[in-house]
Amino acid sequence: MTPSQVAPRRVTPRSADRLDRDRQAAPQVFERLRGMIISLELPPGSPLSRAALAGQFGVSSTPIRDALMRLEEEGLVDVFPQYATVVSQVDVRLAQQAHFLRQAVELEIVRMLALRHDPAFVAELNATIVRQQQFAKAGDFEKFMAADNEFHAQLYAATDKQDIWSLVRSRSGHIDRLRRMHLPSPGKAQDIVRHHKLIAKAIESGKPDEAQKHLRTHLSGTLSELAQIRARYPEYLSN
Repeated sequence: MTPSQVAPRRVTPRSADRLDRDRQAAPQVFERLRGMIISLELPPGSPLSRAALAGQFGVSSTPIRDALMRLEEEGLVDVFPQYATVVSQVDVRLAQQAHFLRQAVELEIVRMLALRHDPAFVAELNATIVRQQQFAKAGDFEKFMAADNEFHAQLYAATDKQDIWSLVRSRSGHIDRLRRMHLPSPGKAQDIVRHHKLIAKAIESGKPDEAQKHLRTHLSGTLSELAQIRARYPEYLSN
């Protein structure tokens, strides 16, 4: 696999990025740019011109500035005052910390859900898994990753931990980019679907230890392949 198989053909935002005029502009610009960074449509090193972004999104400089500040807070862009703003390299240390946080939280969440044993909730999880299978078969990695996030968001929502999901997500930009690099590897998408099925089955069966075991394996998959990812995309990762 080469970087061109993962990276986009273009490294500037699409002119079709129209905003919802009934909503505040800055959060929308932030979400659009964040999604493009996570998907590697804007790979590490991509320059971000405030003037060009304002033109692309049809907004003033203020929403662009606010969106870039939020991206900087998440470590997804590097801002060099009076010089340039560029998409940051993947910080492996921050990726590892995000993994630690997410694993610690979700291990407790799946235990709670397995002890609760709610068939209706498991049906919702399985419906999301079916969509993931469809996206995997179609090779649509962006929709596959969205469904992956939806699966995990459902776990948090079912235990009334949505605010923690927002926190975890805000810390996951670096690990999510590593996952995006890893996702096209042969069998990776199928492994994710299989792990999700095993987690859902353990929750349905009321087996908290099994649910935790499968979750731990699932979340550790990308970092266990870090050396291979670094060898394929050395320019994308920081030392």
